[in-house]
Amino acid sequence: MNILGIDIGYSNLKLAYGNKGASPTTLLRPAGAAPTDRFSSRFDGKAQDDFLHVQVNGEPFIAGVAPDRAELWSRSLHADYASSASYQALFHAGLLLSEMEHIDILVTGLPVTQYLDEGRRKVITEKMVGNHQVTPKRSVTVKAVKVIPQPVGGFLDFIAGGDADVEDARVLVIDPGFFSVDWVVIAESDLHRQSSGTSLEASSVVLEEASRLIAKDHGSNVSTEKLENAIRNGKSDVLVLGQRVELSPYIEQASRKVAPVVVESIQKSLRKESESVDRVLLVGGGATFFQNAVAAAFPQLSVATTKDPVFSNARGFWFMGASL
Repeated sequence: MNILGIDIGYSNLKLAYGNKGASPTTLLRPAGAAPTDRFSSRFDGKAQDDFLHVQVNGEPFIAGVAPDRAELWSRSLHADYASSASYQALFHAGLLLSEMEHIDILVTGLPVTQYLDEGRRKVITEKMVGNHQVTPKRSVTVKAVKVIPQPVGGFLDFIAGGDADVEDARVLVIDPGFFSVDWVVIAESDLHRQSSGTSLEASSVVLEEASRLIAKDHGSNVSTEKLENAIRNGKSDVLVLGQRVELSPYIEQASRKVAPVVVESIQKSLRKESESVDRVLLVGGGATFFQNAVAAAFPQLSVATTKDPVFSNARGFWFMGASL
């Protein structure tokens, strides 16, 4: 059975794919996508080797590149992202990268507040199921689609790691993404909706604050996309007016300002719980930005995370598909 777990984020496209019974293959690409005519050519005339060519409603798109590569095209940072052409292009890119012509079950996720909207879940399912012409010469058929809250993917990935004693525990799962920070409380496989939620004080806000701090010290603004690209590529510094500037002090300072706002919202939502949580799990690509604030908020509990947390949701989506 062919399974695809696909996490179409605002910053990265994450995939976990493969046959049931084997370990999934994971893959990450930047979440930039725009019509082909919005991209410039190389000065030496050579083809851009990192471009992934797909089509959306017959229109050629390039997907899976850094968002700032496109000209006269704005990335989608709003709740209707899933209805955008860029999202559809990234979905087709994920189908293409899976190297499968037929997918038996595709599992994806939505931010918690969006997941609670049954209409949104229905729209996503209807868009993803069926036959998709991803390039002029290649189509991919998706037989079935399941949509779950994004942090649940991280929870399932944690369980799959084999060292999680969560059978009778109340687990708080916190998933910091680029657009939103989502959290859920799970107890005995039940999702406690009243204690789950979403905050928009997410990784993008941390990067915006870091950019402001860099401008204050060094006299020039650095775009959030430039900071985002540096972190994605494992770089420790960025070039500002000809000088190399270390990122970590500014990211840490920005995190200290933004993260406590999110943690306060999480703690308020937990007041609706009849019992305290037993475990805290931090997943997602922005986990490091929020780790210190989360640990300080729950000093009596250890804050666990998964290996390569940027892939946590996608792997968990795959495990969900394998269990069906």
